[in-house]
Formats: sequence, C-alpha cells, structure tokens
Amino acid sequence: MNISLLGSTGSIGRQTLEVVDLHPEQFRVCAITANASVELLEQQARKYRPALAVAYDEKAAEDLRIRLRDTDVAVETGMEGLLHAAALEQADTVVTAVVGMVGLRPTLAAVDAKKRIALANKETLVCAGELVMARARERGAEIVPVDSEHSAIFQCLDHYAGNPVRQILLTASGGPFRGMTRSQMEHVTPAMALHNPNWSMGPKVTVDSATMMNKGLEFIEAMHLFAVSPEQIRVLVHPQSIVHSAVVFADNAVIAQMGVPDMRLPIQYALTWPRREVSPAGALDLTELGQLAFYKPDLENFPCLALAMDLAGQGGTAGAVLNAANETAVELFLRGQIRFNSISDFVSAAAESIQFVPNPSLEEILAADRETREFVNGLT
Repeated sequence: MNISLLGSTGSIGRQTLEVVDLHPEQFRVCAITANASVELLEQQARKYRPALAVAYDEKAAEDLRIRLRDTDVAVETGMEGLLHAAALEQADTVVTAVVGMVGLRPTLAAVDAKKRIALANKETLVCAGELVMARARERGAEIVPVDSEHSAIFQCLDHYAGNPVRQILLTASGGPFRGMTRSQMEHVTPAMALHNPNWSMGPKVTVDSATMMNKGLEFIEAMHLFAVSPEQIRVLVHPQSIVHSAVVFADNAVIAQMGVPDMRLPIQYALTWPRREVSPAGALDLTELGQLAFYKPDLENFPCLALAMDLAGQGGTAGAVLNAANETAVELFLRGQIRFNSISDFVSAAAESIQFVPNPSLEEILAADRETREFVNGLT
C-alpha cells in the first residue's frame, strides 16, 4: 500500500509512521506534508524517500528544497502542494492528519481521485459533511475514520452491517478540568489546558479536549460519517478512555470497542481494514483497571459541547462557523490574548452573528470560514 501522509510531523502523522515502521513490507510512504517543521520533514524525507514532500509555508519550502537538493524528493508548497499530495497518482491511501479547516480541500481532492481516505481531520466533516459524504458516494471513495471514537463506532457497525441502530454512545475523557465549575476555570492557563490525562495530542486538539469542543466536533462528524440524527447520539464522559465508543442496536444490545488509549491502534486499522494486524499498541488488562465509570456530560460548565450539539442539526454553514470561531479562539488563547472561558463566549457570539447559509457550495463554506475568523479576531 502506498500512503500519502498529510500532516506527517504532527502527533497523528508521527504515529502513522510508527505503524509504517512496524509493517515495512506492507506500507510505502510516497508523500509527506507539514506546515513549517523543516528539520523533522527533512528527516522523514531522508528516511522514507517519498516522491513528494510539501511544506505549506513558502519560506519553509525554500529551506527544504536546499536541504533535500542531494535527493530525488520533489518539494512543493502551499495549498497546491497539499492538493497534489492528496491526489498523487501512486498513492492508494491518503491519511489526512492535518489539523483544522486546511484539510477540507485536500480531502475533497482525495475523494475525487477515488482514494481510500484515513480521516483524522474532523473539521472536514464538521464544515462540509454533507458535501464531502455525497461526493464520496458519487466517486466511490472510501472514508475510514482514524479518531479513536469514530474508529470504534466504525468497527462496531462494520461487524454488524445492516442491523438497525438505535443509538451511538460517543465517549469522552472529560479532559483535565472534569468536575470543575466555569468559575474555577476562569484562570486556566495554556500550560494547564495542554495537559491531557489520557491522550498525547497536538496543542489545538488538546485545548479542544479541555473545553470539550473536541467532543462537540466529533458529535457532528459522527452524524455525517454514520448517517444518524443528533437524537441518535449520546455523549458519555468516561475518564478511563478504555471504551472508545459503543453502538446500541435495535434489540438494545450494546456493542463496544475497547482498548488502551493509543492512537496507533485506530490509525493502523484505518490502513489495514478489513484486516487486523499485529499492533504497536499495548494489550488491555481489565484486571488492572478495577472499574470503568461513565457520567453525563456537564453542559453548563462546558458550554462548547452544548453549543456544538445545539448547532449539529442545522447543517448549512453552521458547522463551518462553529469550527472557524473555535479554531481562531483557541489560537488567541494559546497566544495569551484571551481567557480560557472566552473561547466558548467567542464561539457563541460568532454563531449568533454570522449569516447562516443553507445548502452551501464549497465557495460559500470557505467564505463563511473567512468571515467568521475576521469576526472573532475583531472581538479582541
């Protein structure tokens, strides 16, 4: 299998390469991309010798070209480079591990090229789920989720294909501030928010976990991936992160997927599906756990989740506005320009202020994204 890896220097990207290293006879990396991590991108290019390396930042690409001038690795830059990597002729599978709205157009390019897409970029379906899934059906492209929760649901549904689903149980760790009130979170710093109790993730996703927006985005993503209504999804806070999610079928049987909290397991399954191979993830020992706990989410003190769930059924540009407002607010928080609680305030303000467009085109989705970012930046 030839893999085009979008976002190779991020958390998911690096773990994908660990899976590749475990199965060198099965996988070959033919394209890698990053934003501006030139040194690591060079190391990856020299190790895996892909046909194409893309540095999104133009100055980083210039540096990378000089570093790789003694190799036959082609270097490109910007969105055009990402689109080329996503549709690369020799790639069988495209892993979309970039974070944020930047992943939308490359995912569509991979869909149009009829690739298998190992989807780790949840923003793609949050912003344009109806458009992306419709085009995937039309083109015959496979979309296999990489997020641990969606991978768990995918595995449960795949094994019992054709059976009617009553409910999806979407689990959440609760993040580092589980049990705290909004007033107690008033003085949360970026360093505090970047400490997740169970998962190793990039900064943006880790902050989303702390606000529980991550679960809100996954709520919307699950609707599109599995063609269910908001009423069919229930969020459960599960601090141990052992039950990655579950499906309740028509007869009320609950089928769950369990495992240690290690992203390499769902990454590998997205690449090898429907086969299962030896994994670098550790074995689960239930006797060491003692117990598994589940709680209702605290929507009052974690309003980002409540906002996402409220907007989930609207469709149109609601998801794009939600995502753009959150991305921008998280960036402002990480730069120390706004407080932690202001993230939800800014997202709420954008949702109320930006004009809603039903049945949007790709251009209208991108326009809503730009307008929302300008609006949120203007609130500071």
